[in-house]
Amino acid sequence: MNRNKYIIPILFATIVLWSCKENIDSSVRYVYENYTISDYLARHEQYSEYYRLTGETPVSDISQTTVRQLLTARGHYTVFAPTNTAIQAYLEELKEQNVISEASWDGFSDSIKLDSVCKLLVMSSIIDSGDDGEPVQTWDFPSAQNAEILRPNMYDRKLTVSHGEGVDEILVNGIQIDEDNRDIPALNGIIHSMRGVIVSNSNSLGDYISDVISEKKAGFYVACLLANAVGLKDTLTRVEDEAYRKCYIEQRIKTEHYDGVIPAHRYYGYTFFAETDSFWTATLGKPALDIQVEDVVDWLDRKGYYPLATKNKDYQSEDNMLNQFVTYHLLPVRLSADRLVLHRNEFGFDPNLRNLSSAMAEYYTTMGKRRLMKLYESAESGGVHINRFPILDNGRQGTYHELSCLPDKEGILIGTSMSEAKGNLSNAMIYPLDKLLVYDETTQNNLGKERIRYDLAAMFPEVTNNGGRVGNIRIFGFPNDPEYHYLDDAWLTKDCNFFVNTGGTPDSRGFCTYFGDEMASRGITDLTLRLPPVPREGTYEIRYGVTAADTNRGIFQFYWGNDRFRLRAMGIPLDLRMGGQYYSTPNGQFPSNMGWEPDIDDEDYNSEVDKTLRNHGFMKGAKIHSTGSDNGRTLQSQIRRIIVCEKMRPEETYYLRLKSCLDFENVYLVLDYFEYCPKEVYDNPETPEDVW
Repeated sequence: MNRNKYIIPILFATIVLWSCKENIDSSVRYVYENYTISDYLARHEQYSEYYRLTGETPVSDISQTTVRQLLTARGHYTVFAPTNTAIQAYLEELKEQNVISEASWDGFSDSIKLDSVCKLLVMSSIIDSGDDGEPVQTWDFPSAQNAEILRPNMYDRKLTVSHGEGVDEILVNGIQIDEDNRDIPALNGIIHSMRGVIVSNSNSLGDYISDVISEKKAGFYVACLLANAVGLKDTLTRVEDEAYRKCYIEQRIKTEHYDGVIPAHRYYGYTFFAETDSFWTATLGKPALDIQVEDVVDWLDRKGYYPLATKNKDYQSEDNMLNQFVTYHLLPVRLSADRLVLHRNEFGFDPNLRNLSSAMAEYYTTMGKRRLMKLYESAESGGVHINRFPILDNGRQGTYHELSCLPDKEGILIGTSMSEAKGNLSNAMIYPLDKLLVYDETTQNNLGKERIRYDLAAMFPEVTNNGGRVGNIRIFGFPNDPEYHYLDDAWLTKDCNFFVNTGGTPDSRGFCTYFGDEMASRGITDLTLRLPPVPREGTYEIRYGVTAADTNRGIFQFYWGNDRFRLRAMGIPLDLRMGGQYYSTPNGQFPSNMGWEPDIDDEDYNSEVDKTLRNHGFMKGAKIHSTGSDNGRTLQSQIRRIIVCEKMRPEETYYLRLKSCLDFENVYLVLDYFEYCPKEVYDNPETPEDVW
């Protein structure tokens, strides 16, 4: 923290220390930074109730240390402190909900419930940034509406930030920060005075679905009715893998990783894109609360959606039409508003200004029958869209901005995330849609006509759901103990040290890699990955994007196929010490003789260089990712290797195995992104594949 900017006259600090008014005077809001957060709360009567609760709340179930003691110690804490007035309003709200008999702590008839509510209130209001972090000040809050603060609170939930109509109006989990009493510095952190009580929502998406159906709540009633009909409610109730947590606590798995931190939890997460009740009312001509599951099924059937699916009432079968319709609305990752499409180091983007620049897309595999969903955002799109296919300025000297978009390729604009009164659901985000979302032949064809680029970290739901993607942990490792399988789509041998390097915080560019992060395995690697599905049948190249040309890289054989236990070798082993221009060895650099040359003003020459590289199975890196001065095309170490060229079908599941050819413990397999490129893109005589 830069402490110099908080130094103020001692006179002001002295005034603060004896100020006890409920209505805090903004002219005396600062303290001289020789006092801890606990000191500040103790010296201000308007926080007396909150201060008392911090002294009665233990930091964990196995510790006698209280939160108050924590706030007297060194650290980097962010405290969203409710005043006595705010706490009293919260108690009155609980009384209105018939949770308590009177609007006071004496209104609790059950001491266990009382302790639980007090703990929830305190733990939800504090973020511990640890030894390596900084407290979160308002100018560090995410600028996107309903985005989440990067670090979780002590209840292990992330807080959502929204911005009101006023310039200084900021709400956290729907509770407004006092505009005159925020960013109050203390010796061990920052205090924000709150006009209400922040209480993290412990309800899951499954709980929400049950509540909406039983109470017949309007908004997403039809969407919840359909999700329940296809048997998803129990799955969507999952918040954490308790078996993994037990293994971790009992230290039955390796909890330390050579290159980083092994996660202490394995959380589940979901994103639900749901047509609103107003959409269904307008579509079916019937009040939403009167709509039955059969009404939607009959309408989908009449419209001819999912013609190859079965039309019976076995809605829980993945072959069923309704099941395929509903599950295409769900992703097995919890994506906050600022994470639907990450923006970090794309061409033309400034992480400080947060300016949208080049078009960016992420591809995810949906729940149920595995299918592709494209999430897309550009400076011209007016928000994040599902399955948008615009015409881009994708020439060699272009900008990769949108030039136009045909009406039938506009996709579906994702609305503002649904937030409960007390914050988002514990394991999910719900986004409203005002258009019908289907995975039809048109969508498949559109996806099948473009190059699909997967960030490796986005391929694994466990990475996103547990804070390993551009998160607050630099190195995020994965246990490879045979007793517990952490990644559903990866199989590791016991010698694999598999991890993701996030590249730093979201406001840094990270590496000159796709989205600024990369995955890697150190040592003697034998790693098998389940690949995402292709959108339609055809011949595809699978490209491997990597930062190569370094002496600590290894040599790896790639295997591919649809039987995980019988995969075919794809070509000769790839030596990742070889970049486009140089081959790096402990004895120095030597020419790689692949034909890599930097771009010049002659585009015909540049095109010939690209053809030469392809003849050797190489491609220059993608131009889309950038450090500002360099991009994936200008750096000879940023390369793509063509590893597979095969016919693939959407109904099949394909696997890729990467096996070390060197028995060295100090070499790395580095994984940045994969590409699926259909033949009509890479072998198109009229429109050559773009450089982006």
